[in-house]
Amino acid sequence: MLSNCRVVLVRPQYAGNLGSVARLMANFGLHDLVLVDPTANRQSLDAVMMATRGLDILNAARIVNTIPEAIADCTAVISTSGETGGLKRKGFWGTPAEQLPRMLDALDRGPAAILFGPEPHGLTLEEIALGQSMMYIPACAEYPSLNLAQAVAVVLYEMRKQSLDRLPPRIPDEPPATLAEQELMFGKLKEALTSVRFLWDFRSDGIFHVIRTVIARGLPSKKETQVFHGLAKQLEYIAREYGVPHPRAVPKTGSSEPEA
Repeated sequence: MLSNCRVVLVRPQYAGNLGSVARLMANFGLHDLVLVDPTANRQSLDAVMMATRGLDILNAARIVNTIPEAIADCTAVISTSGETGGLKRKGFWGTPAEQLPRMLDALDRGPAAILFGPEPHGLTLEEIALGQSMMYIPACAEYPSLNLAQAVAVVLYEMRKQSLDRLPPRIPDEPPATLAEQELMFGKLKEALTSVRFLWDFRSDGIFHVIRTVIARGLPSKKETQVFHGLAKQLEYIAREYGVPHPRAVPKTGSSEPEA
């Protein structure tokens, strides 16, 4: 089952970490490594020396330009970060022990991914938001940032430990939606909510992020994404048919003049 788990390193800068991560993946039974726009050279001596028996994993690693390319066929994605503050982190983060059960459920159905950011500063807020949830390692508050390979070791150890305690996987009733299918659904839904003026001001991104997180947390199936496509289509029909006004154009109560 763990062979379905993809480790995605975003813009890694130190070759030694590439080799170390490949070795860790071999230790814990994973093999699917993807490098997003790497600065580090996986063929350098530092990488090769650290890989040891993970050298085959390192050599087979795919290199892509963007995170969406790395996760398009996945049914679940967890981002990682050493920080837990801010709107795009708050409310959907947890420790590896808390977040990995949902990842293991997803692995029963197909590929899923864990995103690790570059060594100097980690993933950006926009990159974190590409996952359905975020994972942090509860290190000392005064110095919470771990080395990249060390962070991967903690996460993969916890995943391996939990996988050994699981019951036999249940075959899903319906095929899950891929990340690419979910992104298409979210795009249509956001356009539709904008057309009926549910999203219309500076709060729109934050509000839609909440909607996106709630839906993604449920790991929607292909059929469920089709329902949301139908909802988006109906909302756009209502906007066209009835001409939904912009909220700022609606007159105040008791006034015949539109609001400025």
